[in-house]
Amino acid sequence: MRSEDDTWDITESVGATALGVAAGRAAETKSDNPLIRDPHAQMFLDAVGDSVPNLYVHDGELPPELTEIDPRIGERMDAMRGYIASRTLYFDEFFMSAAGAGIRQAVILAAGLDTRAWRLDWPAGSRVYELDQPKVLEFKTFTLQSHGISPAAAHISVPVDLRHDWPTALRSAGFDPAAPTAWSAEGLLPYLSAASQDLLFERITDLSAPGSRVAVEAFANDFFSAESNAQREEQMQRYRDVAAELGRPEIPSSGNLFYDEERSDVADWLTAHGWQPVAISALDLMARNNRRVPADLPDATPQSVFIEGRLSD
Repeated sequence: MRSEDDTWDITESVGATALGVAAGRAAETKSDNPLIRDPHAQMFLDAVGDSVPNLYVHDGELPPELTEIDPRIGERMDAMRGYIASRTLYFDEFFMSAAGAGIRQAVILAAGLDTRAWRLDWPAGSRVYELDQPKVLEFKTFTLQSHGISPAAAHISVPVDLRHDWPTALRSAGFDPAAPTAWSAEGLLPYLSAASQDLLFERITDLSAPGSRVAVEAFANDFFSAESNAQREEQMQRYRDVAAELGRPEIPSSGNLFYDEERSDVADWLTAHGWQPVAISALDLMARNNRRVPADLPDATPQSVFIEGRLSD
């Protein structure tokens, strides 16, 4: 179960989820008609080898033991890959739009194995700050450096737990609160408590100059309910049992990583604190990108909403 002081490496707890997302980006990159291209994602998977399972790389052939307990697991994985691709593109376009508007300071909260600082076309003078657990950032930067990959913008790692005093760490790393900033919270909110979520947005607002922007992947309270967590965990336990039978690495328990609490509606919170939010549901975002979820598999992807907020100049 989660606690306010838990930590993790890249193959543990929340860290392992970053590898899962990287696997989705790698699979999308290798697909026939990729929505996004992340040439670095596969490097992270190669670096950990078989220590973390990868269901996205199945080339149309999944172990019969998996298809027996879930005949539609291939469809689920394809839908989730489309979700990850659409989410990645959403935040890619957010940062490039902000840069096109003259914003030269970007902060990626819970950066995980995000590679935007290395693969996007940042304008001259851009500074990209990445915040996450120390071991996660160390793994990422070491892996990229060992392959001779250099960032495309000034890249500043800020090793800090987002439940702690990260604004002080960010300022100490050179962040300028007087300059407009583009912030992202992608794949982050489920791993924060309700109080930590509110505090996160309070800190973002306090550090944001006029003209700043924020992009968020948000979730309805139903996503965090005990019932939803139990359903996800029951499904994953079936996969975990099969993985054990096949001698594969253990599939992490995702349900225990989330906080079962009601929390603020992100769009409402932003509006009440001076931001102008615009939202699009995950299903609409995927449809816009020609990536769809089968109507009879509504639980194949998160029922999330993507929100961009702007502070008036």
